[in-house]
Amino acid sequence: MKEFIISEAKTENAVLVGLITPEQNERQVKEYLDELAFLADTAGAKAVKKFTQKLDYPNQTTFVGKGKLQEIKEYVVEHETGLVIFDDELSARQIRNIEKELGVKILDRTNLILDIFARRAQTAHAKTQVELAQYKYMLPRLTRLWTHLERQRGGVGMRGPGETQLETDRRIILDKISKLKRDLADIDKQMSSQRRNRGKMVRVALAGYTNAGKSTLMNLLCKTDVFAEDKLFATLDTTVRKMIVGNLPFLISDTVGFIRKLPTELIESFKSTLDEVREADLLLHVIDISHPAFEEQIEVVTRTLTEIDPMPKPVIMVFNKIDTFTFVPKEADDLTPCTQENISLDELKATWMNRLPDNCIFISARNRTNIDELRRLLYERVKEIHITRFPYNDFLFQEYGSGDDAL
Repeated sequence: MKEFIISEAKTENAVLVGLITPEQNERQVKEYLDELAFLADTAGAKAVKKFTQKLDYPNQTTFVGKGKLQEIKEYVVEHETGLVIFDDELSARQIRNIEKELGVKILDRTNLILDIFARRAQTAHAKTQVELAQYKYMLPRLTRLWTHLERQRGGVGMRGPGETQLETDRRIILDKISKLKRDLADIDKQMSSQRRNRGKMVRVALAGYTNAGKSTLMNLLCKTDVFAEDKLFATLDTTVRKMIVGNLPFLISDTVGFIRKLPTELIESFKSTLDEVREADLLLHVIDISHPAFEEQIEVVTRTLTEIDPMPKPVIMVFNKIDTFTFVPKEADDLTPCTQENISLDELKATWMNRLPDNCIFISARNRTNIDELRRLLYERVKEIHITRFPYNDFLFQEYGSGDDAL
């Protein structure tokens, strides 16, 4: 069977394609394509050109219109570009038609994210989760993988070799999916047993959009060495550490980051990893406040968290990267509405964030700004949960000191 993920080590030049629709305006599409370029860079490809088209809905056969597809083809041929990436999930029919027209490798957003996950997976658990997601993605697209074989017309004695191979591959993949599900079920039992063995200690989970700085913050709070990098999905495996603030012990975990249009195959496959979020007593929602679309990222994470666990739980909003926050003040005679680019950090704090005085904090994990204040807030929130669970320990806790007590 053909592999459908990128396997080359060298950097490839890529063309990015997005649609402006009633559901996503031009500004959003620009941001989405910027994010897609970051995803491509993480996967080892360099975005050299971006194409957009305004349509009411994607073309069922070629995603974009024929004229736009021809424009993309002319660019690809002229600049000898071998990869075109679309910012939405493509059907097998669309991929087949686009490949036939452009004659180059075609990826959609889901395929690209799966490739990054495959590259990032280190443990057997993560590799099994990614492989399961890949096979689920591949199954409805098998017809595309065998277009190199001649498929003859139907009729007695007229079944082509491609048809036989398709049926064989489908059985192989279904068997693979069944085996991977069994393997994951066994791993889930082991991890569930590990979580039970942790007793009734308060659990805190770091959650947030990918590349918001969760792993950097984890390293800072716990003095550990969790892999952190300025790339998307640097962390796939959940890391759990014991942390002590003051005289209060609790568990803190770093989880995989979320992203717009996260493939359903991945959410399903990573359920066991996300159990750390589901079973947490307190969430630290880490937000990159320097990102121009951080409020939309908050919505994406909140929506995904609700899908994982509809039961509400305490959340501390941790606005990270205040050291890289920038704004451009408006001219005095500029009467156009303000955007985030025109608002200072102090002005932002006075908006809806002002209604969360005890549940939000502004930090820089890189510069260690307000980290002591975060520890103090974390201590107070964990202590509230701990006392409800162990009321006889109330007398043990005093006011949190200013010392560096994290382990």
